Amino acid sequence: MPEDHLSYRLEHSTDAILAIGRRVINMEMQALSLIQDQLDQSFSEAVYLLLQSKGKVIISGIGKSAAIAHKIVATFNSTGTEAVFLHAADALHGDLGLVREEDIIMLLSKSGETPELRVLIPLLRAMGNKMIAIVGNTSSYLAQQADIVLNVSVPREACPNNLAPTASTTAQLVMGDALAMSLLECRGFSATDFARIHPGGALGKKLYLRVADIYTRNEKPTVKPDDNLNTVIVEISSKRLGATIVVQGNQVAGIITDGDLRRMLMKNPVPTHVKAKDIMTPDPKHIAPQALLAEALELMRQHNITQLPVVNSEGYAGVIHLHDILKEGIF
Repeated sequence: MPEDHLSYRLEHSTDAILAIGRRVINMEMQALSLIQDQLDQSFSEAVYLLLQSKGKVIISGIGKSAAIAHKIVATFNSTGTEAVFLHAADALHGDLGLVREEDIIMLLSKSGETPELRVLIPLLRAMGNKMIAIVGNTSSYLAQQADIVLNVSVPREACPNNLAPTASTTAQLVMGDALAMSLLECRGFSATDFARIHPGGALGKKLYLRVADIYTRNEKPTVKPDDNLNTVIVEISSKRLGATIVVQGNQVAGIITDGDLRRMLMKNPVPTHVKAKDIMTPDPKHIAPQALLAEALELMRQHNITQLPVVNSEGYAGVIHLHDILKEGIF
């Protein structure tokens, strides 16, 4: 970076830089407020058209609008609407082959007048595809040719020179999100549906991983109510879960954690004739094998505990530990 640029940058105080950031955010918020106010029947028409489509949504743009189109494609695909990105320039060199008659075309542009779109639009029209324009100029060529126009015009960019696409691309992005979420709700796209197509990440794991998938990896610490203190200590140490379950028959009667042992020893440094039932926490919180791991985590957080007995229809089945959940990337 040139030295004069560096010195100019360093002359800006923290307060001045914060003021710039706040000004940009405020300008974009104002732009979004205008977009919300000018939302009209065309939005509903776009949603109905997309819901009734038997094909995919092909989303295209040029420059920064192309970057936003990529993100809208990703959001659509992740929420149950099949979408594909088509670069407006590449479409003219072979990629137009991915378009089928039943597909809906969505074109993003601030000006609606870019040369690539002016060439592409008549070709799409000739193929008979329905066209949705997300456009900042409702008098433009794109707006005139589209079947449905979604107005994302903004008074100015957040750029001090009113040049760099900022507020305009934010408006495009939010309009894409509004369409995606409307389609999601109209289709009744559920958390289960979301988990099905997001199996790899932490978000997907929250929605599909169950206690039964994890607790069987652990040993099953068990003592009886009348077992002595030595048996309790050995069981906790050998099973390496920081706790043991006190079982009457096959039912959970209580839990003893290593914390319980420490607290007992602080009160009674030379314990004699201490049995498991004397130091256990009776009727501990527990969870079913089919419960989601996220539910187990929430239960642990609510009660400030790190172990949960797992209980099925037959009784005590095992233990799940907080660390088991954290290892899966669920927080």
